[in-house]
Formats: sequence, C-alpha cells, structure tokens
Amino acid sequence: MATLYDIPLTTLSGTSTTLADYTGKALLIVNVASKCGLTPQYTALEELYQQYKDKGLVVLGFPANDFAGQEPGSDQEIAKFCSTEYPVTFPLFSKISVVGPQQHPLYHLLTTQSPEVIVHGPWREGLEKYAAANGFPPPNPSPEILWNFEKFLIGRDGSILARFAPDMPPNDPRITSAVELAIAP
Repeated sequence: MATLYDIPLTTLSGTSTTLADYTGKALLIVNVASKCGLTPQYTALEELYQQYKDKGLVVLGFPANDFAGQEPGSDQEIAKFCSTEYPVTFPLFSKISVVGPQQHPLYHLLTTQSPEVIVHGPWREGLEKYAAANGFPPPNPSPEILWNFEKFLIGRDGSILARFAPDMPPNDPRITSAVELAIAP
C-alpha cells in the first residue's frame, strides 16, 4: 500500500515529485483557491509557515477548483497570484481535484484515513444555505472535503494527526497547539 510519501505529485512549476522530500517534517496540507471568501487565509498560512518552518513544519498548498469554480486559473496564473496578491513562500503544487471521481490519490488517502473534522463554527450549515440560495449542489457529505482551505496536520512519522474545518483560521489556538505538539522533538 502506498504511503503519503509515495504518491506522485507535480509542483506548481510542473516538476514531478512526491512528498518524500518532507519525510521527518510535520506537514499542514491545505486545498487552496484564489477566488474564495477564505482566500485571505493565505496570509495566516504564510505566517504559520514562517513561525514554525525552522522547527520542522512545512505548509503545502494544493490548488483545487472543486468548489463553485473558485480556482479557475492555470498553474501559471495561480503562481502569479500567489507571488503578488498573497506572497507565499511555502510549497505549492499543481491544481488537482480533492473530491469526486477525479479525486487525487493524496486526498483519497487523507479523507479515508482521517474522516473526522475539527469544526470551528456552523460552516456546514452556512454552506447549505448558500448552496440552496444560489442553485449550487449541497455540501459534500463526510468524510469528503467540505470546501476550500480544509487543513490536514501530518506528524513527522507520516501519520495524520488532525483535520481542521475550512473556516478555522490557521492561527487558531487549536491549530497552533497541534502544530507545536507535532513539531516537538
């Protein structure tokens, strides 16, 4: 069975890779989007990365266009956006699908091995109302990804430690406390 570190990936610049380069690091894996109400989380993700990168945390962004077309750009457009609008230095990968029949193997592994989400607020209920009012399908059922900016914390040993709801800010004490435990020697 493939591990998290064996799954083929492509960087935003088009280079084939895996997560093997991050073996021994704690990872915060996030599905990101440029045109989402949660897009300002890029700032807090970068701050979290800067605060903990020298202690062993790597934030990894995976652009996805699965929710209301909120990541319509090409990899090149995403790279430009992430270098100008929200200047991030953490690694970004090529756009993937995080739900449905085209779900990337990384997200299949993440969602099947960590079905429980630590919620922040009534996000699901708000999405249900938004979808109904705007003619969108209802939110995905658990354990599927609910929306952009859902976060998975991976331990140094590759185990999934926690899964955080999209609306939970990266600087929420529940995330920073979990990160500190994950990077502890």
